Order: sequence, then structure tokens, then C-alpha cells
Amino acid sequence: MSLYEQIGGDAAVNAAVDIFYRKVLKDARINRFFTGVDMDRQAAKQKSFLTMAFGGPNNYSGLDMRRGHAHLVAQGLNDSHFDAVVENLGATLKELGVADALIAQVAAIAETTRNDVLGK
Repeated sequence: MSLYEQIGGDAAVNAAVDIFYRKVLKDARINRFFTGVDMDRQAAKQKSFLTMAFGGPNNYSGLDMRRGHAHLVAQGLNDSHFDAVVENLGATLKELGVADALIAQVAAIAETTRNDVLGK
């Protein structure tokens, strides 16, 4: 069973992304990176990306992680910001009752994108 199925499929990913972005937009460490962003569009892209990354249907059509975040790297995006995003994602999943072992798998998947997101 895929991680996508284990965490609850489409409904769980949708709920997680909605809660996650509420947390991110309140987080003074990272919310400046979302100024002027169409959050409905951003959430839709994130839902597609996470669904794919967790082993669900691949409907993601956004930019690759390096190109999609290059403008943020130019604004100073760094490891501490990446860590804050992962922290918010983990807290969101915990709030939704996702098991710690599955949250650890999510964090491991997120970690595989670090170098590309940060342009390293």
C-alpha cells in the first residue's frame, strides 16, 4: 500500500494541504515567501505534487523543484526555511492523527527535495 493510501488518500492530502498553508501563512519564519501568491493555485499545485510524491496518481504538471523555487532562493530561501516548512507539514499531519512512522516517511520524502528546492 502506498504512503498516499496509508495516510488516507485524496481527502487526507486535501485536508493536510489546507491546514498546512494556514500554518505556513502564520509562520513569521517563512510567510514572506508567499506574499502576493495566489494561494488557491498554490494549494492545488501542492496537492498534486504531494499526491504524486506519496505514490498516488501523478497529475502534477508544475515546474521541477529547482526551477519552481529559484525565485525564492534569490529572495534568500535557505535550509532554515526548508526546515520550517517540513516542521509545519509534520505538525499538520500530527494534528490530523497520522501515525509518527508515516510522518517520518513524509519527512524523508521532503528531504529528498531539499537540494533542488534550495538550488544546491
